[in-house]
This record gives sequence, structure tokens and C-alpha cells, in this order.
Amino acid sequence: MASSTHRDLHAWREAICLVEIIYKATASFPKAEFFGLVTQMRKCAVSVPSNIAEGAARNSTREFVQFLGISCGSLSELETQLELAIRLGYLEAGTEAIQQMNRVGRLVRALRTAIRERLMDQEER
Repeated sequence: MASSTHRDLHAWREAICLVEIIYKATASFPKAEFFGLVTQMRKCAVSVPSNIAEGAARNSTREFVQFLGISCGSLSELETQLELAIRLGYLEAGTEAIQQMNRVGRLVRALRTAIRERLMDQEER
């Protein structure tokens, strides 16, 4: 399936939804947070599908796995920032943003594991 792109990946599509949710959730944050927590959260959220896309477009499977790892790192950063937003009273625990972040995290980790396993199988041949 040579015509496949990052757009065909369920993890990428769900990560795009996460970005939309984060943008909407941070729109109601205090104006004083715009250049602080809001900007950080949005950058981390955008980084997730961006790194999935970049990795999928790279020349090797190893590079793709590396970029999926970067996406996982961005998700961890976003998780920390969401926790701060909850503690500061900007978001409620259990919000759609947290649920979507967890969903995307599971998908990205599963994709990374599947690609790693395929890579190991190829190396054994």
C-alpha cells in the first residue's frame, strides 16, 4: 500500500482531534495565561500529530519509531500541563481533553510497539 500516508493512521486522526479539543479548552483560560500555560499546551498538542506525520514521511522505519517516541514525550508534557490546569482551577478533572489525551497515548504507544515488532521480525530474516 504505497499510497498510504500519515492521514491513514488512526493515531494521527485522533491526535488532530486532541489538538482541536486543547485549543477549545484553553480558549477560556485567563488572559494572563495566554503566553504561559495556553501556549505550552497548544504547542505540545500540535507536536503530537506533527511528529506522527513527520515520522511517517521519513525514509526508514527506525526514524518513524523515533518520531513516535517524540510524540509520546509531547503527550507526557501535555499530561503535566493538564494536571497544572486542573490544580489551578482552569479545567475540571476527567475533562474531554484528558480522555482524548489518554486515547491518543494508547494509540501512539500501540503503533510504536507494532512497528518495533515488525522491525525486529524483519531483522531476524
